[in-house]
Amino acid sequence: MLLILVGFLFAFSSIRNSARKVSEPNIEFIGEENLFVTHETVSKLLIQNQQSVINKPKEIIDLNDLETALNSNPMIKEAQVYINVDGTLTAEIEQRKPIARVSTNASYYVDNEGKDMPLSTNYSSRVPLVTGFVNKNELYNIAVVARKIQADEFLKTHVVEIHQNENKSIDLKFRLHDFKIQLGSTKLLDKKINNLKAFYQKAMRDSTLNRYSVVNLRFDKQVICTKK
Repeated sequence: MLLILVGFLFAFSSIRNSARKVSEPNIEFIGEENLFVTHETVSKLLIQNQQSVINKPKEIIDLNDLETALNSNPMIKEAQVYINVDGTLTAEIEQRKPIARVSTNASYYVDNEGKDMPLSTNYSSRVPLVTGFVNKNELYNIAVVARKIQADEFLKTHVVEIHQNENKSIDLKFRLHDFKIQLGSTKLLDKKINNLKAFYQKAMRDSTLNRYSVVNLRFDKQVICTKK
């Protein structure tokens, strides 16, 4: 009798659960706010067979299809969709994170994985501009430097432009000073940045920052400056 009762309750619960209708989707953004993708955009992507999933029985909802639709959006890094016992459909959205903005003959972001990312009509990210000779399929050097800038408070405060020369060497430009910083290759990047900070602090103390047109960091153990 106990087994029969348990079986009956299980079957009753399964039937009732499968017949439960999906309610208004609960959209959650992981990490930062919904800067590039709005709730409205996500809701429009939560469409199955050209119909809204709201008030549809749980058993006919294909979560894989919904995740595929969300992940097809170029602003979304990863999306996970699931339905709770009470019929609430939840979509967890992780957006891509831009770390630089290319401004050459084409305009697009470079994300923290070193991939190109389209601009958004909803939000403009405050990241360094990238100029010069830039190939969308060869963003490694740009990404390495941009990630360094994002992770370093000094660079994040001062650097407004990353310029890539034809030979792939990198120059930087500061927000408040007009000298060109010749970084060169990305090799020994940490050491070069430390040299730049040491130079900047000394030049600030000596009030000589505005005397230079070029600050050359390409050499290992020295900073070479060119006066105006």
